[in-house]
Amino acid sequence: MSGLHLPQRVRQHAAERPDALALTCGDTTVTFAELDRRTNRLATALSGLARRGGRIGALLRMRLEAAETFVACGKAGLVFVPLNWRLTPAEAARIAEDAELDVLVVESGFAAAAEAIRAALPGLPVVLVDTDPGDDLLPGAWTWERLTATGADTDPGRGDDPDTTLLQLYTSGTTGTPKGVLITHRNLHNDEEGQRIYHWRPDSVALNAMPLFHIAGAGWLSTCLSAGVHAVLLGEFQPRTVASLVERHRITHAFLVPATVQMLLDLPGLDTFDLSSLQLIFYGASPVTPSMLRRAVHTLGCGFVQRYGMTETSGSVTALRVEDHDPTGPRSYLLRSAGRPMPGVEIAIRDVATGEDLPVGGSGEIVCRSRHNTSGYWRRPEETAALFTHDGFLRTGDAGHLDEDGYLFVTDRVKDMIITGGENVYPIEVESVLAEHPAVAEVAVVGVPDRKWGEAVTAVVRVADGAAVPDESELVAFTTSRLASYKKPQRIHFVSELPRNASGKILKRTLRDTLAEEVS
Repeated sequence: MSGLHLPQRVRQHAAERPDALALTCGDTTVTFAELDRRTNRLATALSGLARRGGRIGALLRMRLEAAETFVACGKAGLVFVPLNWRLTPAEAARIAEDAELDVLVVESGFAAAAEAIRAALPGLPVVLVDTDPGDDLLPGAWTWERLTATGADTDPGRGDDPDTTLLQLYTSGTTGTPKGVLITHRNLHNDEEGQRIYHWRPDSVALNAMPLFHIAGAGWLSTCLSAGVHAVLLGEFQPRTVASLVERHRITHAFLVPATVQMLLDLPGLDTFDLSSLQLIFYGASPVTPSMLRRAVHTLGCGFVQRYGMTETSGSVTALRVEDHDPTGPRSYLLRSAGRPMPGVEIAIRDVATGEDLPVGGSGEIVCRSRHNTSGYWRRPEETAALFTHDGFLRTGDAGHLDEDGYLFVTDRVKDMIITGGENVYPIEVESVLAEHPAVAEVAVVGVPDRKWGEAVTAVVRVADGAAVPDESELVAFTTSRLASYKKPQRIHFVSELPRNASGKILKRTLRDTLAEEVS
C-alpha cells in the first residue's frame, strides 16, 4: 500500500486494474474504471452546487450512490456528512443545521427527514437518488440522473492533502448534544502495515452491511476501496439476506457488530447456506460475550478479529487478531480482551483523578495517541480541548487495563453511554424525555446486558406522588415520539426510590448490577 489516500487509490486502481470489480449493490456491479468515471462526474456536479470545502449531507443506506458520493467528496475537496437515518426528522434537522450543509442527497424512504432539513435550511439543494422525473415526493428536488448529467468527465484532482477533512460523523456527548467529528484523509488512511491485519487475497470479497453514518461503515468502505477489494453493499442487515449474499458472491470478509453476529447465528436454516467462503469476520462497536464468540467460531468456521475504537479515533486503535482467538486453548481468556494496539497507536491507562500513568494491571481511563485521532469537533473548541490530555492523548471515556503482554481489557465505561445493537445511546437523552411525562417524578436510564443487543436501554422510574403508575407501553410510546426508535427503553422498572450516594447522586452502577442479576 502506497501513501496514497482514498481518492488517489481509486484513481490508481482504475489505471492499473480497470476491469477489477469495485462495488456491487443488488444486481448492479461497477468496476474500478467505472467507479472512477462515475465519481468524476459526481464530484464536478457537486462542486457546482457547493462551496469549496462545503458539506454534502447524505440520508442514504449503504448503497451504490452513497459509496459514490463518499468518493466524489474526496475527489472534489468536499466533506461527506452521512446522517443517521434512524433519527426523527427533528433530530436530523438539528444535525443538518449544525453541519451547515450545502447539499443533501437522500433516498425516498427518508423524505420526511429531508423535508424537515429543507425547512431548517431554506434553499438547500436536495437530490433524490431513487425517484423518477415528474414524481412530486420532494417538490423541486434534483434527480440523481439530472445531477450527474451536469458533471464533467474531468477529475477535479483533489484529495492529496492529508490534513483536508473528508468525513464528518456525528456522535452525541454526555449532554446528548450531537457533535461533528472531523476526520481527515490522514486519519482515515490505510497504510500497508495496517492492511496486513485483513489478510487480503486476490480473490477477496467483502460485505459491507454497516451504516455509513457509523465509522464502522464508512471506515470499512474506505479500507476495502483502498485495498482494491470488491465490496458487496447491503442497505440494512437482514440475516437471511446476508447468508444468501455470502453464498452468491463467495464473500470472504465482513465487518459486523455482535448483535448482527448473534442474529446470523440464530437464523433458522443457517446450515442450508454455503458459507464456506468466509475467511474472516471483523467485529466491534459493542460488548461481546466469550460464549457467543465460541459459538460463532464453531458455527461459521472462519477466523475472527475484534476491533476496538471510536468515532473520534477514526476507527480501531486495537485489534484482537485472528491468531488470538483460541476458544478452547490455554489463551481462551483473551476472548475478553480488545487486543493489542494497531501499528502506530500508543495506548496508556491513566488515573481518572490525577491523569498519571498507571502500571500494568492498573485500572483507569484508556487514552490513545496516533495519527488516526480526530483533530476535534466541528465548531466546538471547548469540547475539543476536553477530548485531549496535555500531551496529546485522546480520552476515550472507557475504563480498562493492560496486561503484561500489552493486551487491552475494557472493563467498564467511564461515561454512562449505552451501546445497544451497535448504536450509542446516552442516558440523559432518554431521561430528559421521560422526565417530561406527568407521571414521572424521577428517572435513571442504564444499560443492562442483553443477549441479542449487547445492552438493553432500561429505565428505572419513580412515579410522581398521587399519580397512577403508567403502563410501560405508554412510556415507551412517549419516548419513541420524541427520539429515534433505538433509543426507547426496552424495559421499564418502577421503584419507590432511587439509590443515591451521600452527595445525592444516583448510583447507576448499583442499578445496573441489580438489574443485571435479575436478568441473569
